[in-house]
Order: sequence, then structure tokens, then C-alpha cells
Amino acid sequence: MSRVIIINLIRFVLLVFLQVFLLKNIALYNLSTPYLYILFILLLPFEIPNVLLFALAFILGLTIDAFYDTPGLHAASCVLLALVRILFISVTVQKDGFDNEPEPTLSIMGFRWFFSYALILTLFHHFFLFNLEVFRFSELEYTLTRFLLSSIFTVFLMLVSGLLFFRKKERK
Repeated sequence: MSRVIIINLIRFVLLVFLQVFLLKNIALYNLSTPYLYILFILLLPFEIPNVLLFALAFILGLTIDAFYDTPGLHAASCVLLALVRILFISVTVQKDGFDNEPEPTLSIMGFRWFFSYALILTLFHHFFLFNLEVFRFSELEYTLTRFLLSSIFTVFLMLVSGLLFFRKKERK
């Protein structure tokens, strides 16, 4: 097996395990729940084919749905996240730069790019997930509060994990 496949397989298992057995039980006043598992989709290599990206996002979402008893909510949110990822990368990263930067990590792309990447994609994922979960206007204020606080908490955890595994690399 290729080194990239092994790394991403370990990342998948580790993030699902962390989400299901640790982060599922963390909810700050029932307003903020971190969904760190989406980091798997964010850290996939730039050159991954779109069909494979959508398939992996769907499998990741279904795996989380199986543990959360939410049939299809996370799967739909992850597929939307994959679509927004494709659009964001096509707008912000030059096509000829893919050879120099194999994957969108904090150490490779830099703090400012990774922060905006993680923030925008997390906001899309969480907004869709929480609105699909509630699906009524009567709880709009509560849903928006959960969406914003959970997004901040998730991005904070992404940055902390990115800094913990930070390796100084030069961008070419």
C-alpha cells in the first residue's frame, strides 16, 4: 500500500474513534459540540479524484451516523463539505502548485490559509448539519447559537491539533 493511503486510513480510524468515544460526550451547556471528524475530509490530498472524495465523505458521514443514530444527517453534511472543499481549493490554490503542496495541512499551507480554509468549510458543514437536524424555524435562534459555538469549538480543536503535529516546511 502507498504511504498516503496508510496515513489517511489511520487518520480516518483515529478521528472516528476520537469523535465517537470522546467528543460525542463533550457538549458545553448543550450549545457547543465539536465535530473534529471533518478534519479527515479537510486533510485529504489535493489531487484526490472528486468521485473518491465524495465516496470517502459519504462513508465517513455514514460511519458517524451509525454511532450517533442520525440516519443520513452527517453523510449529507459531509458530502456538502466535500463539494465546498473542491470549490474553495479551486478558487484559492493555483493548479500548478499541487506538486509542491501534496495536502492542505497547517504546516504546508500556512496559518492564514489553513485558518480560513478550516473556518469556511466548518461553517458550511455545521450550518447544514444543524439546520437539517432541527428543520424548523421555531428554534432558529437556538440553532444559530449551536452552529456558531460548535464551529468555533471545532476550528479551535483543528488548529490545536494542527499545531501539535506542526512540522516546519518551506513553501516553494
